Amino acid sequence: MATSPTVFVYNGSNKRGQVVKGEISAMSIVEAKNQLRRQGISAKKVKKLAKPMFGGGEKIRPVDIALLSRQIATMLSAGVSLIQTIDMIASGHANRKMRELLGEIGASVSAGNPLSSTLRKYPIYFDDLYCDLVETGEQSGALETIYDRIAIYKEKSEALKSKIKKAMFYPIAVIVVAFIVTTILLIFVVPQFEEIFSSFGAELPAFTQFVLGISRGMQDYGVIIGAVIIASGMLFTRAHRKSLKLRDWVDAKTLKIPVIGEILKKASVARFTRTLATTFAAGVPLMGALDSAAGAAGNSVFRDAILFVKKEVSGGIPMNVGMRSTAVFPEMVVQMIAIGEEAGAVDEMLSKVATIYEAEVDDMVDGLTSLLEPMIMAVLGVVIGGLIVAMYLPIFEMGNVV
Repeated sequence: MATSPTVFVYNGSNKRGQVVKGEISAMSIVEAKNQLRRQGISAKKVKKLAKPMFGGGEKIRPVDIALLSRQIATMLSAGVSLIQTIDMIASGHANRKMRELLGEIGASVSAGNPLSSTLRKYPIYFDDLYCDLVETGEQSGALETIYDRIAIYKEKSEALKSKIKKAMFYPIAVIVVAFIVTTILLIFVVPQFEEIFSSFGAELPAFTQFVLGISRGMQDYGVIIGAVIIASGMLFTRAHRKSLKLRDWVDAKTLKIPVIGEILKKASVARFTRTLATTFAAGVPLMGALDSAAGAAGNSVFRDAILFVKKEVSGGIPMNVGMRSTAVFPEMVVQMIAIGEEAGAVDEMLSKVATIYEAEVDDMVDGLTSLLEPMIMAVLGVVIGGLIVAMYLPIFEMGNVV
């Protein structure tokens, strides 16, 4: 069994006498010194890279895997061998964990193991769809072509995720900041006004009394309320992670949220059609392609609908008929797939549908951001402005009396 390279840190000087330091991957400290010598570096100190105390360091993100796929596709297309490609990418990668991962993959492939079976050992980074496509490329002898399709698929998927996250981030961030500001005002600022009002001796306006009541409640029970909210959030997150039924329920409900639900529906259609187009064009059988598409849909409603379509197709029913009977897929998508089936160009039609829906998601995200910005500002104005008005109402009334 091949051992994976180790990362070493070095300190030395180059041919010009300049001090240089960095990291290098090698099987042993002797090999590391030899590599540095060949690069013209006189190493004074070479040692194994220490592991972070708290297991920290850079994580391997899905966008890193997308970039890796594009790099492999480009280098394979240029005629570079697979092992040399992996070694070159590993040696120049800035992420230490990525270098270690590529070192392990390179060592396994160098030992004669297929790339697809090696990647299956790392399901966190390479899902079944990714490994199935690589295996198809290895069997057909067109790994560079398959990797180009994988790279396109990964890049499109990550771009879609990024757009949806962008749509969600801004309103959530503003709401959180508004909640914090309102809490600070209620706990620390409003009580100061209450002390001033207590010396007036007159009855306070109803709105002011209402705000003072909320302030007293926050002071008395704020810690308990905060603890309950945090505990509820943690329990829900844990239950969501463990319960498939709860995840399916949340998926179904999120699709019914105005505007956001429509974006998520179109994103699921885009993911489904893009995945199916990629797998189908790569030569994966339709049954396997539908399985992969169901897993990549990103929503339980669409997952169940795709699995139903798979069942219908396995019984000899055309895919477009199965899709129409689910009442989940838009009519335009069903019609284009029906045309593709008639013309024998399903993968081409699926790619066109994916491109259309990805563009629609992009436009809707931009529209949602433009729509939410004035709405959020209006809500903030009402909340913060309401607090200020409530505090100054008694002062205004005193002015009227005088």
